[in-house]
Amino acid sequence: MSVTPIILFSQPAQSLSEFRCRNRQRVRWSEVDLQKVVFNAHYLNYVDIGMSEYWRQLAVPYEEGTQRLGGELFLKATQIEYHASARLDDVVDIGIRVTRLGTTSVQFEAGIFCADRLLVSATMVYVFADGAQRPVPLPDAYRQMVQRYEAGEEMVEVKTGSWNVLGQEAMRLRMQVFVREQGIPEEIEADEFDVTSLHAVAINGLGMCVATGRMLPSVNQESRADVMRIGRMAVARPLRGTQLGRQVLDALVDAARRQGKRQVELHAQCTAENFYRRAGFSVVGELYEEAGIPHVSMTKDL
Repeated sequence: MSVTPIILFSQPAQSLSEFRCRNRQRVRWSEVDLQKVVFNAHYLNYVDIGMSEYWRQLAVPYEEGTQRLGGELFLKATQIEYHASARLDDVVDIGIRVTRLGTTSVQFEAGIFCADRLLVSATMVYVFADGAQRPVPLPDAYRQMVQRYEAGEEMVEVKTGSWNVLGQEAMRLRMQVFVREQGIPEEIEADEFDVTSLHAVAINGLGMCVATGRMLPSVNQESRADVMRIGRMAVARPLRGTQLGRQVLDALVDAARRQGKRQVELHAQCTAENFYRRAGFSVVGELYEEAGIPHVSMTKDL
């Protein structure tokens, strides 16, 4: 199989603004030499951090994503050029972008900056290979994700709909998060409200549900017909902090608003309280336990 190489960027980047994927790190004591200058090998560690962030920006959990792709990217070659030094306690920004998509290979470019000054530039060539580390063609799905990302497009599609349509992918993620990760009994996680709820899912370029939530009428619906309840909010563990949960939450809140509701409520795990506060929710009532996990009730007026 022969595929015409795709050149995404033809000139080396000179500014951090030329990278969509960016990650910020502070230089630690263990990374500097006796002159308090970053030891040269640690810049490759910074590049590796940026590579991990690139997968997150594609909205792909690495392990499950490579299983769906049927292979992994293996480093073939690295070229690195040093322009200036980072020092102890400097804040450095790591930029990563794909510059070329070949038949079986991907070429990445990295730039490490401090206060917009280019410190290090690097080029890495990865080869896509199967479980036996034999080169195989890059999957079309991966090509399309990279091209969309570098073009500035959204990496997930947020859908709302019924359990019959969205339930299989939503439940797969909920089982990962609530049952296997948090230890909630499976018989509690799946309930009779799923079939009557409105569900929201974020689907990535591999067809994977990477964030989900549901909405149904308030428990006290007889006296609160204009209030909806949001629950079962879950985000794939490797992708937390990437705004996927907020996209799903906003989709459910918007659905309640379109229905003419005046308020949405939810039972937030205490570890997620600040997440909901940033989305405009306020705490009501006292702390309590639900399924053995500390919760707090929160509401938002529409």
